[in-house]
Amino acid sequence: MFIVTGGAGFIGSAFIAKLNSEGFKDILVVDELGSSSRWKNLVRKSFREYVHKDRFIEMVRGNCLPASVEGIVHLGACSSTTERNVEYLLQNNYEYTKTLAEYSIHNAIRFVYASSAATYGDGALGYDDDESRLGELAPLNPYGYSKHLFDLWARKQGLFSHIVGLKFFNVYGPNEYYKDEMASVAWKAFNKIQESGSFSLFKSYRPEYKDGEQMRDFVYVKDCCDVMWWLLNNRAANGLLNVGSSKARSWNDLVGAVFRSLGRSPRIEYIEMPPQLRDQYQYFTEASMSKLKNIGFTKSFRSLEEGIEDYVSQHLLKSDPHW
Repeated sequence: MFIVTGGAGFIGSAFIAKLNSEGFKDILVVDELGSSSRWKNLVRKSFREYVHKDRFIEMVRGNCLPASVEGIVHLGACSSTTERNVEYLLQNNYEYTKTLAEYSIHNAIRFVYASSAATYGDGALGYDDDESRLGELAPLNPYGYSKHLFDLWARKQGLFSHIVGLKFFNVYGPNEYYKDEMASVAWKAFNKIQESGSFSLFKSYRPEYKDGEQMRDFVYVKDCCDVMWWLLNNRAANGLLNVGSSKARSWNDLVGAVFRSLGRSPRIEYIEMPPQLRDQYQYFTEASMSKLKNIGFTKSFRSLEEGIEDYVSQHLLKSDPHW
């Protein structure tokens, strides 16, 4: 059995689709659906049972999980970069993850969890996933800090020789539809272009970057799932690892790819960035991927154009866009 927390979420439900495609259906899905539309991500997925996150952590603390559990993929978290309730973030993202990590180590269960590229802060120190430099990082928001705090704890406990933490960069792809403002620009662009034929990007406030030329490491969710599947099958591969394409591309590139996948010429407008975002805005992110490759992962990632084409043609233009 595999357990996927955040299993109705974006990356979690995509990973369940990956597990199903590999023939695995003995899956325990952990989440908190509430009144969101995330439940749609579970339709047509095969799994043993759904468990609310509060009941699940009680099962963990009571040592009541099935003996057949081979791996826990912990993707559940509050991922909002605008959440300001720090106590909530620490309980939900930090303490909860500590409990699962300790349980997994004690019971010899494979443990893979989501850290975040938000832990890198403004990127002044680069994007090298070297665990020895963790103490130098300064996240820009409480969400990033909650993830960073667990990474620091795991290093202090010497856990990175047994567990895997994944620093996802700018992930886009199927099953993100419920995320509203937190959804990828690829998803937003698809909808806006269909509606109006144009799309707006933020202006640049640094002279070395033209409008729309701010750069990000965009990574397709299916590539992220390939990495997680490989890690479940290679228990000797451990540590804190970046998950990105390793090739920074501009917002203009991303939106242009969406236009072209729809058979349209790009029409991009540039608007003022809200003042409250300007001090926290990252102008360049690019994952160093040598560490993942050095431990044995050899599969190539899709290019931005390949990922967008698959996302649009195989999902967004379908009557049911879910994977």
